[in-house]
Amino acid sequence: MRVLGLTKLSERKRLQILCIGAHCDDIEIGCGGTLLSLLERYRGAQVAWVVMGSTAVRARELRASARRFLRRAGKADVLVHQFRDGFFPAQYAAIKEVFESLKQLPDPDLIFSHHRADLHQDHRVIAELTWNTFRSHLVMEYEIPKYEGDLTTPSAYVALTRAQVERKISILCSCYRTQRAKRWFDEETFRGLMRVRGVESGGESGWAEGFHLSKFLLE
Repeated sequence: MRVLGLTKLSERKRLQILCIGAHCDDIEIGCGGTLLSLLERYRGAQVAWVVMGSTAVRARELRASARRFLRRAGKADVLVHQFRDGFFPAQYAAIKEVFESLKQLPDPDLIFSHHRADLHQDHRVIAELTWNTFRSHLVMEYEIPKYEGDLTTPSAYVALTRAQVERKISILCSCYRTQRAKRWFDEETFRGLMRVRGVESGGESGWAEGFHLSKFLLE
């Protein structure tokens, strides 16, 4: 499989990453391993981590998790909003206002957000507004395993090391104690999906995260 990478950045230009999630653990589940990989490779990268739906308890879990994932970032901004879980379609206008405010952040080189075909209504709203707001950017749509069974074959993969896989799982399971009652929220789910994507990708490590890319310009 042909391996493509980001354009080499100059010393003056730091990689700008924007991560958007509907709920507190979405970013970590969808692209946590990829973030660990990018921050190891692009030292000094700047990350804006934006979550739309939260409660006070879950926000504390999120901030603890984000600190560990973003330890190597040159700069990290974690923005947490409190839109009601499961009701994002009914709060569309207010959420769009938040997205408009994201244009004031440094222009991102890379955006991680939900997949537009995700069956969770909150995820779909975030995916749609990501594309409405950032029409000329590279958007990598991550996947979230869930009961609805909406996983499909990704169009792009990011190879991970075994150490990155285990660190992602360790942070998720240690920080998000409120989610442990969910039968799918466990090490086997996270490790299994990354192993399957690693097999599909054909990478030497055997581990990967999968993404859906709707637009990708090669120059």
